[in-house]
Amino acid sequence: MENNDSSYGWSEELGGSLLSKLKEDLKQAVRGKDEDRKSTIRQIISEFPKLTVPITLESGKKSTRLKKDDEISNDDILGVIAGLVKSEKTTLELQKKESSPYLEILHTYLPQPANEEEIRAWVRDNIDLASFKTPMQAMGPIMKHFGKKADGNLVKKVLASLAR
Repeated sequence: MENNDSSYGWSEELGGSLLSKLKEDLKQAVRGKDEDRKSTIRQIISEFPKLTVPITLESGKKSTRLKKDDEISNDDILGVIAGLVKSEKTTLELQKKESSPYLEILHTYLPQPANEEEIRAWVRDNIDLASFKTPMQAMGPIMKHFGKKADGNLVKKVLASLAR
């Protein structure tokens, strides 16, 4: 059941858009009759109608329209996948399970999260904590640098330990 084919999945180092990689992996999963991967990718793509752009209609009314493929950013898709991961973890928790093939496949499309040491090293090299009233005020620039790769709670923990 577990297909560890390294040609599946995505990371920024691969270059190219996550959207085109998902479409390519979907074709490959259909051809290879990989049902778990096929249904997972279809689930991700089925969330795209939630990705919208605000617009103002001729009448002046505010509305939204769906994003076109070329407007969907990697961050948009990573946000969708992170949401699916969160809901799957909640479901698994209720079932008293650790993981599922669905969750494993979702993770292959997310960037590897920054670990505590990476965050600590980056903060040491790039942030002057003395320039902030409290270390927690450094959260903004740190989260901006790491984006979705850093867990906010882990960054807080690092800042609290550096503040001592």
